[in-house]
Formats: sequence, structure tokens, C-alpha cells
Amino acid sequence: MSVMSAQTNDINNTKGTNDLINAGNSPSVNSLSAPKVNHLVSFAHGLGLNTKRTENGSLLIDAGIDSYGSIEAGRQIAEICLGGLATARLRAARDYQNWPWHVDVHTSHPVIACLASQYAGWSLSHGQGKSTFNALGSGPARALGSREPLLAEIGYRDEADATCIVLEVDRIPPVEIADKIAERCRVMPENLTLILTPTSSLAGAVQVVARVFESALHKAHTLNFPLDEIVDGMGTVPLCPPSPDFLTAMSRTNDAILFGGHVHLFTSSGDEDAEDLARRLPSNTSQDYGRPFAEVFKDANFDFYKLDPMLFSPARVTVSSLRTGHSFQAGDVNMQALNTSFTSIFS
Repeated sequence: MSVMSAQTNDINNTKGTNDLINAGNSPSVNSLSAPKVNHLVSFAHGLGLNTKRTENGSLLIDAGIDSYGSIEAGRQIAEICLGGLATARLRAARDYQNWPWHVDVHTSHPVIACLASQYAGWSLSHGQGKSTFNALGSGPARALGSREPLLAEIGYRDEADATCIVLEVDRIPPVEIADKIAERCRVMPENLTLILTPTSSLAGAVQVVARVFESALHKAHTLNFPLDEIVDGMGTVPLCPPSPDFLTAMSRTNDAILFGGHVHLFTSSGDEDAEDLARRLPSNTSQDYGRPFAEVFKDANFDFYKLDPMLFSPARVTVSSLRTGHSFQAGDVNMQALNTSFTSIFS
């Protein structure tokens, strides 16, 4: 099914070098990710995706609601979430016993890719009562239309005529959500693409665990580490099996990072700051560490705000100082916890 639109024409006609730089002379996450969105649409059928137009003309890409989606679709969506500024690759790691398949993420623009684009920080809602639609948006549209304080804190904004947002949802959003996003991003509705990735789907599992590096960046920000000193880095995380049960699926994607993720940060800071960051970053520094995320979440009455914010980070961290050449490591991969999470059903 061909759904190429005015957005596709914009992509094809605005890929010059100057269009990849936003007003602040930083990389444009919207311009860089646009060809990746175009590719996803062009090969939607082969990637197990469904596509259709909403009433207002916006493009919906279903990556797991009424379609099976695919692992490859999730990998490509992860790169879109990262604003076209990072690579996400699949790899087999033999030392991870039962769960060898990994997603590896690398970016040389960690703050913009992870915090200005990939972080799921745009809260969207419509309706009232039980029919209320709620979702957290991630991807390049955030840099256009979200009013999150985080974007102001890192000092990044983008400009574009077309954009894309990724929503971790299990039902089609009402057209009012698309209207709201388009209005806030100041784009025509037909130039807006919404990618829907249920956590319980193959694509959803991949794109969520691919946030392993972002989790380290966000925790570093929470710890008040100067983000401009994190100049490069990479992360790896085991790919968890999805589950049709939402709570189980959510637990496994979080546990993949908390118990199996490993991130390597390269900083311009000295040894003292690099060592301190490495010591405080791993997930095992949290009081909530140790049990599957589903159990911790239930004990908090399913309220994210009652969880320790220090929990959301990789299992193991390496921080290398480019100033001294010294590296510092902390945390450990917890294979027993991974086995428990990836094979259990939480309800």
C-alpha cells in the first residue's frame, strides 16, 4: 500500500546539507530522521507494518497493534527515535547464556540524540474517564513541539516542515492527538507521521531496550553531571522476548536494561568526576534494585512517581576520561535476574 505524501515529497526535496543543521547550528533531528521514516514507509509490508491515513491526513504506522511488526522494524524505529544521529544494530553475545541477542546503540551526539529526541518525555492525552487516551511521545517531534523543561535545560530546539513521533501505545490514538501534535510542531497534519509501538510487540521490545544509552544520559542529568562533558558513547542490551501481557512486557524491557545493559561513556572530565559518575550511575545503586520491575511497580501501586528515580539506568557502566585516558567501571550484569524476568509471567 503506497501512502507516500507531501511529507515524502518534503523529504526528497530537502535533504541538502544545510537542511541538516537547525537554527542553533546543531544537527537537525527531524531532517536527519526523515529519510529513515521514508524508508520505513516504503518497505512497510516487508517489515510487517500497517499504514493508513487519519481523518486529518496524518500518517499512522502500526508496528504491532493490528500487525505483527518485526525485529528489524523495531531497530529502524529506534534509529528514528534517536533523531538519525545514532546507529542501532543487532548482535549475538555468547557470554549472555540464554539471551545472546543484543541491541547495540552508538552515537557521537549523545545529548541531542538521547535527550532531545529519544527520551519519551512528551505527555499527550485526550478525553475523560476510562476512555482517556494517554501516551508518552518520543522522537524528533519533541524538538519541535514539546514543552518539556528538559529541552530548555539542554538548550536544543529544531525547525522542520515535517516530523515524526513514536508512541508506545496498544490502540490507535484519536485524531485529536494528531491535531494537537501537528499544531504544537507547527506542521501541516499531512506532514506528521505517528509510529505506534506496543511494548508487547516485537518492534516495541526492540525500540524500548534500545533506550539503554538514553537511560544513562538521563540519570547523569538527574545526578547533575555536566552533560556537555559527555562527548561520545555506546550501549548494549539483551533483547528480551515480548509478551502479550502488558505488565510482563513492560517488566522485561525495563529489566533488560536494569540487569543486562552495559553503557560506555567518553567524557572530557577529569578522573575524579569520571570515577564518581561511574560509581553512581549503575542501577544497583537504587534502593529498588534486585526484583523484576513488575514486582517493584506493583508495590508502588503502579505509580511511577513512587519509584526511586535512581533505578532507571544500565546494570554496568564504564566511564572513560579523554583528558587522562583512565577508565572507571561499576555495576554488574545480573544473569539470574534476567532469567527470572524473561521467563516469568507477571499479573
